[in-house]
Amino acid sequence: MAWRCGDADQVRRLLAVALILDGGSRSEAAKVAGVTLQIVRDWVLRFNDSGPEGLATRKAPGRASILNDEQRARLAGQVEAGPIPAVHGVVRWRLVDLVQWIWDEF
Repeated sequence: MAWRCGDADQVRRLLAVALILDGGSRSEAAKVAGVTLQIVRDWVLRFNDSGPEGLATRKAPGRASILNDEQRARLAGQVEAGPIPAVHGVVRWRLVDLVQWIWDEF
C-alpha cells in the first residue's frame, strides 16, 4: 500500500504502523516517524478503525461559517448584482462596503 500511495504523510503513517505490526514498539515507531508517542497512538487508533484509508491526510474542518446558507446566498446575489451608486454610495464593492452591508442586513 505504501508503494502505491501518492501521499507522503500517509506513507509515513503506514510505515510506522507496519513497524508496530511487525513487532516493533510504539516508541520505536515514533522515533522512526519523527513524532511523539501520542501521535503514533492516534495513528494506531485510526488504523484500527478504518484500516490504511484511515491514515490518509485529512483536511481540518476549520472554523464554522458566521453566515448561514440563506445569508450567504443573499450576499452572493448582492455581489453579483453590484452596488447601486445612489443607494450604496459606491460604484464597486470593496470588502469594507460588503462588511457594512452584512452588518446592516443581518
